[in-house]
Amino acid sequence: MTSIKLTRETILSGALHASVRTLLGPNVRLMTDEERSEQIARMLAASPRPGRVWVFAFGSLIWNPAFHFAEKRVARIHGFHRQFCLWARAGRGSPERPGLMLSLESGGSCTGVAYRLAEGTESTEMDVLWRREMVTMAYRPVWTVAHTPEGPEPAIAFSANRSHERYIPGLSESEVAGYLASGAGPMGRCCDYLFDTVEHLRQLGIRDRRLEALETRVRALCNESG
Repeated sequence: MTSIKLTRETILSGALHASVRTLLGPNVRLMTDEERSEQIARMLAASPRPGRVWVFAFGSLIWNPAFHFAEKRVARIHGFHRQFCLWARAGRGSPERPGLMLSLESGGSCTGVAYRLAEGTESTEMDVLWRREMVTMAYRPVWTVAHTPEGPEPAIAFSANRSHERYIPGLSESEVAGYLASGAGPMGRCCDYLFDTVEHLRQLGIRDRRLEALETRVRALCNESG
């Protein structure tokens, strides 16, 4: 299996999309250039405050956004919580060793990072973001409110697309831990996705007790398997 790093360069060169198609086959449904452009245009048109666009990060966007931003703040959104509810059969997983990815599910709240896009760069940087997050359209981009120490800001967040075939709700903690411990793909081990998320949240002073408990469980499983 050829390894690939998730960078701005691999996103814009098409290498990320090519890797997904290689793993999942020629019939996998990927977002087209036209669909991406139209969806970005619709999101910008629906902006609560035109010219002021923030992006809310709850997982790997925290430490590897790949898009350019002008400002970064710790932020909390309401009405959503982190959940491992998307299959990863590319990236941090493969058809032979599927993993799980985080998404936002309805209910509760979630603390992460909000990034402000510089005015005038929104279309360009959202194009990079969409190429990164919306490859298979397993997310549903929504406008929400990011509550930051400096005040509330309109932010785009990526919630789970419940009609997508990658959506897998209702897994037990034991099942989630098992897939995270065993999943691996061209971007590396799925467990490292969890470990990196927890570590970067800690560095920001954010405690997610559920993820931390899951980290302990997954590390034990990884140690058992050698």
